[in-house]
Amino acid sequence: MGAEINYQTDAADADAANANAADAAGAAGVDATIGEGEISTKERSGGKAGNRAAREEWFWDLGLGMFIHWSLDSIAGCMISHWMCAADRPVVERFVGEFPPLFNPRMFCADDYALLARQCGMKYMVFTAKHHNGFCMFDTATTDFSSVNTPFGRDAARELKEASARAGLPFGLYFSPWDWHWCFKNGRPLQMAESVRSGHPKHDRPLQEYNSAQMRELLANYGPLDFVFFDGPPDPYKSMAWELQPDILVTRGEMETPEQRLPENAIPGAWEANFTMGKSWSYRPCGETYKKGIDLIRMLVETRAKGGNLLLNVSPDHMGRIPFEQERLLQELGLFLFFNGEGIYGVRPWRVCREGSVWYTKAKDSDTVYAFDLGGPWHYGERKSLMLRGVRATKNTRVEILGQSGEVLEHAAFHDTAATWK
Repeated sequence: MGAEINYQTDAADADAANANAADAAGAAGVDATIGEGEISTKERSGGKAGNRAAREEWFWDLGLGMFIHWSLDSIAGCMISHWMCAADRPVVERFVGEFPPLFNPRMFCADDYALLARQCGMKYMVFTAKHHNGFCMFDTATTDFSSVNTPFGRDAARELKEASARAGLPFGLYFSPWDWHWCFKNGRPLQMAESVRSGHPKHDRPLQEYNSAQMRELLANYGPLDFVFFDGPPDPYKSMAWELQPDILVTRGEMETPEQRLPENAIPGAWEANFTMGKSWSYRPCGETYKKGIDLIRMLVETRAKGGNLLLNVSPDHMGRIPFEQERLLQELGLFLFFNGEGIYGVRPWRVCREGSVWYTKAKDSDTVYAFDLGGPWHYGERKSLMLRGVRATKNTRVEILGQSGEVLEHAAFHDTAATWK
């Protein structure tokens, strides 16, 4: 349940209302206050290049995005990339040599992805241009280990970028500075240990030059990108991104981007949580354990209450299809957003992040607080009472259930359905 509370106060009541909310925050043991005018990463870094404050503010409003993990590994239905570190050399050789001729996802349609994102309330898309395995899902002059040099023969990154533009969705690319195909071809170890400098993107100069050439292609050949997500050491690539596209937002590599977890408390400024719907980031044909729809709803509400965006992953299969289990979960999330999106988009953390099973958000540009009760069931046609200590009622306070008129109950004439505040 999402409740909308317009907490406009008389001037005489304002100080008391603020004090009451502050007391409640202390009692709950949560300091979720976000100061006004949060500074940009450029200002936090002492004037060096960084994300522009206005773009961070814009990003903060979006709330929910679609993450797309898709690569050559989908043929095997295994964990994306990471299996390569422990694999025997002949196994890696088969992957590098035998899998590209088998990659032909004939059912891939970028417009279907963008349409699903819009139908389910997602406000932006991020795609894995290159994961750690080094397989490029874009057209590149740096290597023939790419989607365009397969029977598929297409630039998936470009198609998704163009489809997102047609759908009116901001778009960004994930890029891995780790590249185990390059390491394999150049006699480097396939590992991620900081102590091993060979093949490490922070220390291996030829690998840095190779990655820089690919990033330059992506930044120069695909038009304006809204985001770039560096899954690995971000330097010197993020400086290149800001130089070539000053309005681009670097998410991972510049912002907080917790993965498969949420922070204990609200984080000041824009940040982004990254989650899977099951256990795997990539396509897993058997043995996947999916979250329930209510789990995704709770995850989204908690993320927004703590001031973050939720980047929720889909994992296309070897034919380019989003698994039906994932599509159905997104539809359930979309149903929740159809009625309750007002309390999810364009909001900021309230003074109190949570009271028991109730999570709060606040409209960015108005005196409206949203309280999401994620506790026990609410039976049809019955009233439910909540004690909210984080917001103080005054004579000007109004309350309503999000998405409901408060005037009609189906099949029950003259039933009192209006929300009330005492």
